[in-house]
Amino acid sequence: MKKPYLSAIVTLVFASIAGSAFAAEVPASFDPSKCKVEYPKASLMNEEQGVTSMSFVVGADGSVVDSKLEKSSGFKGLDKAAQKGLSACKFKPGTKDGSPAQTTTKVDYAWKLD
Repeated sequence: MKKPYLSAIVTLVFASIAGSAFAAEVPASFDPSKCKVEYPKASLMNEEQGVTSMSFVVGADGSVVDSKLEKSSGFKGLDKAAQKGLSACKFKPGTKDGSPAQTTTKVDYAWKLD
């Protein structure tokens, strides 16, 4: 069996709830290097890979208020691990009119075996 080398690529896809007629909004973000998500052992053994797309509602304090799976990687184990792991991360709060506020952000989490 080949030695599994893991790499996960996280892409923040910024989403704005407010329309152009409303105040400027900057979505929440996070540092992927400070937020580790465990590759599920069963997924490693089965050499599963894919991209899990999620949306998060992040509070003004940077904690995840809610999360939603937007698009599956094709593997339930990878999707659950991404959602659980990223929900536990501390985000940099988004802002509205320059002040910390609850915002929505989208994250694509890529599971890849090297």
